[in-house]
Amino acid sequence: MTNRPPTVAGRVALLIRAGLIAGLVITGLSYPFAALAGMGVKAGAEALENMPEQLTELPPAQTTYVYAGDGKTLLTMFYEEHRKHIALKDMSPYVIKAIVASEDSRFYEHNGVDAKGVARAFVANQKAGGVSQGASTLTMQYVRMALRDSARTPQEALEATEQTAARKLREMRLAIEVEQRLSKEEILERYLNAAYYGHRAYGIFAASQIFFSKAPRDLTLTEAALVAGLVKAPSAYDPATKNQKAALERRNYVIDQMLKNNAITAEQAASAKKSKIKLKLSTPPNGCISVAPKHNDWGFFCDYFINWWREQPAFGRTPVEREERLRRGGYRVVTSIDPRIQRYAMGHVLEKERRSSAIAHGQVVVQPGTGRVLSMAVNRTYSLDQEKNGRHSDWRQDDDVKGNYPNTVNPLLGGGDMAGYQAGSTFKIFTMLAALEEGLPLSTSFYSPQRFVTRYITAPGPATCGIYWCPKNSSASMTGTQNMWTGFGKSVNTYFVQLEQRVGAEKAVRMAERLGLRWRTDIDRKLATKEHASGWGAFTLGVSDATPVEMANVFATLAAEGRHCEPMPVLSIRNPDGSHALHQDRLIAEPRCRQEIKVNVARAATDAARCVTGYGSARGGCGGWGTSSMVYGTLGRPVAGKSGTTDGNKTAWFSGYTPQLAAAAFVADPDNPEHLVGVGRSTMSKYTVAQTLRDALRGQPREDFKPPTDKYVW
Repeated sequence: MTNRPPTVAGRVALLIRAGLIAGLVITGLSYPFAALAGMGVKAGAEALENMPEQLTELPPAQTTYVYAGDGKTLLTMFYEEHRKHIALKDMSPYVIKAIVASEDSRFYEHNGVDAKGVARAFVANQKAGGVSQGASTLTMQYVRMALRDSARTPQEALEATEQTAARKLREMRLAIEVEQRLSKEEILERYLNAAYYGHRAYGIFAASQIFFSKAPRDLTLTEAALVAGLVKAPSAYDPATKNQKAALERRNYVIDQMLKNNAITAEQAASAKKSKIKLKLSTPPNGCISVAPKHNDWGFFCDYFINWWREQPAFGRTPVEREERLRRGGYRVVTSIDPRIQRYAMGHVLEKERRSSAIAHGQVVVQPGTGRVLSMAVNRTYSLDQEKNGRHSDWRQDDDVKGNYPNTVNPLLGGGDMAGYQAGSTFKIFTMLAALEEGLPLSTSFYSPQRFVTRYITAPGPATCGIYWCPKNSSASMTGTQNMWTGFGKSVNTYFVQLEQRVGAEKAVRMAERLGLRWRTDIDRKLATKEHASGWGAFTLGVSDATPVEMANVFATLAAEGRHCEPMPVLSIRNPDGSHALHQDRLIAEPRCRQEIKVNVARAATDAARCVTGYGSARGGCGGWGTSSMVYGTLGRPVAGKSGTTDGNKTAWFSGYTPQLAAAAFVADPDNPEHLVGVGRSTMSKYTVAQTLRDALRGQPREDFKPPTDKYVW
C-alpha cells in the first residue's frame, strides 16, 4: 500500500493520538484532550478531519489618511482601529526579535503548532493548578486575529475569540495550514500588523506612532521590547499610566527572553534594563473634529468631504456603509483644498467679520472645468464646544439658548442638510441663461418702470398690488429701456421680471436645477414642481435658498464656457495597495463634467456679467455703471459676476469669476434669517471675492473672456 501524506487535520490528529497534544489551556483551566466537551481521542480526531481546510481572510480595517491638495499636509485621518500595514523591512529588527522571543521562542522550528510547548504548558499548568503557561504559537495567534478581523457577524466574532476547546482546535488546524502556504516572514509581518497594543493602536505602525511618535523602523531595543510586551495584555501593561511598574517588569521580561533566545548580548540586555520608560505620546487625529488647531478652518471643508463621500455609490449601498468604508478602507485621499488659497480666503473673510459675530461671512472658491472645491472659508471655529458661544440672535428664544457662533460644526457653506440662504439677484443669471438658450439675444429690450405689475398672482404683502405681484427696482435711476447688458449690470428687477415672463419662469427654475441647485425647504420643493414652477415669478429675484458651493459652481460653469462639473472635493483616492480607487472602470476622483449649456450661450451671459464688475462688455454698452464696479478695480484683470441682496438686506451675496477661478461669498445670519445684515455689509462679499481672486491669481497669466457670436448679441 502506498503511504500518502496525512491531511492537515490528520496531522493534528496524529499529534493528539501520539500524546503530544495531551491537553489544552482553555478558559483558565487545563483539560486532557479526551475530556474536551465529552469527546474521546477518536471523536476529537474525527472532528478535526471534518473541519474546513482553508482560512478565509478579509483585509483588516486600516486607517484612511486625508491630505490637502499639496499631497503632503495631513488634513485628518479616519479610523475605527488605527492601523496601517507596513512591510517587515520597514520595522526595526529589534521588534521582530522581541516579539519572537516573548511570544514564541521556537517560532522558526515548529510547523504552526508547537507540540513540545503544548506538552510543557500542560505539565506546568497541572503542577500550578491553573494557567501558568500558554501554548499558542505566533501562527495560532495570527489565525485568531485573522478570524476576528474577518468576522462578518457578531456570532463569527464571538466564535473567533471565545475560550472553548473547539476554537483552540480550529486554531491549531488552521495554523498548520497557514504554515503550508506562508513563509515565516510573511506570518510575522501579518502578525505585527494585526496585533493590538492598546490605545486603539492596531499594528506596529500605530503603536510606534502613539507611544513614541516615530516610525517602526526607528524603535530602539527598549522601545521594541516595551511594545512587544503589550500584546500579552495591553491594559495590564499600559506604560501610559502613572504607575509604570507592571509595564517596566514586562519590558524587562521581554529583554531577558531576547537574551535567552540569543537575540541580543548580555551587555545590551543589562544596559537596556537600566533604562527608564520614556514615552512621547501622541493622539492621531480621527475625523473632522480632530483637524489640527492651526488648520481649524479646514474643518468645514472636511465636513463637506465626508458628506460627499457618503453620497458616492462606489463605497457602499447606504451612507452608513460608505462612511464605514472611509473608516476601515485604508485609503489615501488627496483632497482639492488649496492651502494657499484657503489662507487668502480666510484672511479676507476674518478681516471683515469677526468670529464672535452672529453674522456669518463665508466664501467658496471652485476651479472651472473640473468642479474642484479649492477653498471653503467662514468666520467660525469648527468645534462642538458651544459653552462660551454668544446668545442666540432670535430674541424670541430663551435667554439661555446659545447661538452657533463662534463655535459650530454646521455646514454653513454647503454639503449638508442646511438649506442655505436666499441668494437675491444672483438668481437673475438663471433667467438670462434660459432666455439666451431660447434664442433671445443680449439686445432684447423692455421698458422697465420703477414698479411693474406682473401677471403672477400672489398672496397680499408689501410687494403686491391687489392680488398681483408688483416688484420694484432698488433705485428710480433704473427706470427706462434696458437690455440684458444694462439690466444685468444694474440689477434691474422690473427688466428681469419681464424677461422671465417672456421665457417662462419654469425654464429659469429648470436651468437652476441643471446647474446644480437643489431645493431643501418645503416651500422651495413645492414651488419648483411642474405644477407650480410656471407661476414662480419671484424666482428670478432670488427668493429661494442656495448654498455658497452651489453658487460658486454655477458661475464656474460660465467660466468654463458652459461645461458644468459636479463639485468635487478630491484630487485622488488610492487603495491601500497604491492603486487608484475605481467605480465602473472610472476613477472615482475624476471630474464629472458635461457640456450643459452651449458655448456661445455661456459667452453671452459672461458678456453681460462683465457689466456688473466694472470690467465692461465686449459686445454691448453697460449703461455707464454696474452694481459692483469695485470688483474689477480691486482685482485688476478680466472678471465677471453678479451681486445679490434680499429685501431689507437680510443677506448680501457676490459671485464672481475669471477664466481660471470662480468664487461665491455671502453675508447672513444662519441662526435667524430675519436678522438684517445691514446696509453697511452690502459690499462685503464683493470685496472678499475680488481680493481673494486677486491674491490667488497673483503670478498667473492674464486670461480674457471670449465674446459671443452675433447670433446671441443682436
